[in-house]
Parts: sequence; C-alpha cells; structure tokens
Amino acid sequence: MTTLTAPAPPTAPDQPSALRSAARTSAIGYAAIFVLAIFANFLAVGSVLHPGDAATTADALVDAERTFRLGTAAFLVIFVVDVVLAWALHVLFRGVHHDLSLLAAWCRLTYTVFLGVSLVFLDAALRLVDHDEELVLLAINAFDTTWVVGLAAFGVHLALLGRLLWLGGGPRWLAIGLPVAGAAYVADTLARLLLTDYEAVADLMLAVVAAPSIVFEMSLAIWLVLVWKGRATIRA
Repeated sequence: MTTLTAPAPPTAPDQPSALRSAARTSAIGYAAIFVLAIFANFLAVGSVLHPGDAATTADALVDAERTFRLGTAAFLVIFVVDVVLAWALHVLFRGVHHDLSLLAAWCRLTYTVFLGVSLVFLDAALRLVDHDEELVLLAINAFDTTWVVGLAAFGVHLALLGRLLWLGGGPRWLAIGLPVAGAAYVADTLARLLLTDYEAVADLMLAVVAAPSIVFEMSLAIWLVLVWKGRATIRA
C-alpha cells in the first residue's frame, strides 16, 4: 500500500554556518538595543531634560537619580553591544562586497565611539547637580549633541547596509527603506547644528527620524532572524 505524504514546504538554501551565526548575533544584538534604547533614551535620560529650564532639569535629575543612573548604564551596554553588532554585520555581508561591508562597520563603530564619549557628560551632570544647575543642563545638552553627531555616521551605516542588501539579493523594499532611515538621521543632525531654534521643529524631526527607523530597523532585525533560522538567505 502506497502512502502519500505532503511535500515539505520550500526553504531557503542552506547558508554557511558562519553567516547564520553572524545573523543570530546581529538579531540578538538588535533586540537588546531596541529594549535598552527605549528605556535609556525616553524613560531615563529624556524624561529629565527640560530644554531651556536649568532649574527644572536639575530638580528632575535629583528626583529621578536612580533611574537616570540606570539609563546611563543601559547606554553603556548599548555601546558594547554596538561594537559586537558592527563586527557581526561585517561578517554577514563581507561576502557580498568586502569593502562596502568594512566601510559600513567603520561607520557604525564611529557612531559607537561618539555614543561612548557622550556618556561622560551624563556622569558630569550627576556630579554637578549639587553645585550648578546651569552646568547640569549644559552637560545633558552636550550628551545629546555628541550622540546626535554620531548618529550622522550611523545614518551612513544604514545607507550602506541597504546597498549591501540590494547587492546580496535581500528584500528590495528593505534595501530601499534603510537608506531612507539613514537619511532621516543625517537630516536631524544637520537640523540640530544649523537651526537656531531647533526646539520649534523638534517634535516634527522626532517623527521624521522615528517612523522610518522603527519600521525599517525592526524589519532588518526580523530579516536577520529569518537568515539565522534558514528561512532567508544573503548572497555570499
């Protein structure tokens, strides 16, 4: 008696174990950064800053000192994870175009250096809170500016990832979307440096940056999981 069985669903061709391992590291790194960045930026540090109001900023820092310190620690973890992520993405894409992959890694590392340096200003704000309210506000603003300048390099990193995805046969919509998100980061950095009253457009720029970055960076993380699980491929 012959038994009929349904054919197995199609799967992506096997990827070298090194690529799947790099995709796994990248996916886990992105997941960690998403969670830590939301807490550190919006719930810890961002909730303390009151632009143009040194007294309120200093009082908020005193009231939320423990949360602020935890946010600083979260940024420190992001700093370390981003170094590993830069390496893992390079391993994943170097078979597509070695030089572009290396440049993308250097751009992410450049951003990461700026993030690490910016944490010095958060520590300075804590040390100054009992001495000078104006300097506390200046220190937190210096953190924000240093980090945002680094995000311009991160924007270039995303644009290069989009190009690598295109060359490597990745999803076309994602290959186009990542440079859009990258351009938004660069535009925000330029706006902060060039506009005399950035606060007037701060909410608009937040939306301009947040919308494409959330959609396309999260989509990138999902695609990395698919590569990790063997459900998607990257041309090596």
